[in-house]
Amino acid sequence: MATSVILWWSLLCAVAALNISAWCMSAVALNRRQTVMSAEAYSARRLQLLLSAVYVFGCAFRSAFPVFDVPRICLHNSWLSSVIVGRSVATAAELCFVGQWALMLHEASRASRSTLGRISSLAVVPLIALAEACSWYSVLTTSNLGHIVEESIWSLTAAMMVTSMVVTWPRCRATRHPALIACCVVGAVYVAFMLLVDVPMYWSRWIADESLGRHYMSIAQGVHDVASHWVVSHRWQDWKSEVVWMSLYFSVAVWMSIALIHAPILRELAPRNRSDNHPPRRIAGLAARAVH
Repeated sequence: MATSVILWWSLLCAVAALNISAWCMSAVALNRRQTVMSAEAYSARRLQLLLSAVYVFGCAFRSAFPVFDVPRICLHNSWLSSVIVGRSVATAAELCFVGQWALMLHEASRASRSTLGRISSLAVVPLIALAEACSWYSVLTTSNLGHIVEESIWSLTAAMMVTSMVVTWPRCRATRHPALIACCVVGAVYVAFMLLVDVPMYWSRWIADESLGRHYMSIAQGVHDVASHWVVSHRWQDWKSEVVWMSLYFSVAVWMSIALIHAPILRELAPRNRSDNHPPRRIAGLAARAVH
């Protein structure tokens, strides 16, 4: 195994171990906070914890058994390194991760009474489910066209969430603004990375395959292939195109997942003037004072 590959894989495994430890500490911390949280708030954070568990442990598995899906390249000669196992783990983990963001966006939109935020919170999970279907299409057929659509959907979803958070900004309590700023900044950086780096990368791969007249598999052929065929490679040349996104994905994205467990609780704003919410009572009060 090339020294550079050993160092990279060792780093992934070390970060995965750190992430699991951080998640376990988060579970303990949340349990201790239960007595000072409302039942609704604790239930929401408990669900965040469970969704995060799937993502954290899923990314840890993929760090230990990295797979380059389309060319079926892996580091270990084991069925655990097969594409069908790795992609199945990835699908479950990513749906849970976006579920965390949907929950947070729903909480923020309810606190700020944002219609756009509510709609977005309901739309993001179905959109990512569609993206996962496109990913499976590419993995099974080996055509990168599905990956282009997949990453474009991820970019659109992130942009929609950032826009929803910006809309909720004026209506949220000032104490919650730092959390919204952090989410918006991370989301904007993610969208920029996807549109400037990730999508163009898959586009160039697809164009190269098309120019060479590459033969793509059928769905049925692909299912058999991902379950039974994998190529063990320890060469840096085979992995270097995947290093950046895998390293960021299995570290920064996981830290975001864990951070969502501890996100500030967003409560609905109280009306500025309660009498404004009850016009009949206000009119009756004014009439009574006029009579006296």
